[in-house]
Amino acid sequence: MSKNAVLTQKSSTFTTKSLVYCAMLAAIQIVTARFVSITPIPSVRFSLEAVPLVLAGLLFGPIAGMTVGFASDFIGCLFHPFGYNPLFALPPILYGLFSGLMRHYVSEKTNFLRVFLAYMPAIILGSVLWQSFTLAYVYNSQGAFWESLIARLSARSVQFGITWPLEALITTLLLKSGIFQGLKLWPLAKKQKSEA
Repeated sequence: MSKNAVLTQKSSTFTTKSLVYCAMLAAIQIVTARFVSITPIPSVRFSLEAVPLVLAGLLFGPIAGMTVGFASDFIGCLFHPFGYNPLFALPPILYGLFSGLMRHYVSEKTNFLRVFLAYMPAIILGSVLWQSFTLAYVYNSQGAFWESLIARLSARSVQFGITWPLEALITTLLLKSGIFQGLKLWPLAKKQKSEA
């Protein structure tokens, strides 16, 4: 292999290995969001769909996390009768972004509280506030918008009050289980921390 090829390979953002892992995480997200979930009412869905998105961000960084969030949402919409609406794409992207930004903080000392905090910005800004507003706007813009918004905020706050700690717990257990250590993905190496 030539010297230029080695330099190009080392400086690339995504390796083949990370692309494969990110594709697997996107596939797991699609399955958990679309097929392994409980939807008691149309705007509330109980699932563990954020776990693969947060793992993508924690393991591979914010760009990879955002890419997995966007790709899984876009592809997952092919299995949904309503199709794709870009207004609803922000929350999955935010899970990958914020967990990627907090990856070094979580890697320094992996525990439930740090993982729980890695979920916080995406849940509050994306899943509760943005998604509630967007659902109310899309489905009630001609009618009782404010009533719909308050109802959706209430229902989604309860939903994420239940799923947020559960997803954080599952993510913490996965990170501490040794699976990602065996794959040499976690915890982040000191060299990797200094490069980012």
